[in-house]
Amino acid sequence: LMIFSAFRAAYGTGILVATYVLATNDATPWWTSILFLGASMLFSRWLFRRIKERWPSLFETQPTSKLET
Repeated sequence: LMIFSAFRAAYGTGILVATYVLATNDATPWWTSILFLGASMLFSRWLFRRIKERWPSLFETQPTSKLET
């Protein structure tokens, strides 16, 4: 699960950097970054769904042990 968390952090950082570049570039219209964020949101949901289908054991919850007092 730590690998998946690290992937999400790196993916999110990449999206933020790409959005910043698009938003500050004079050659692209202002709405390009909004479209990019929307597309990246849809892509990340699709990717997450594919990962869950491929490796369902990564997302199974482990029962927590109760402390007996």
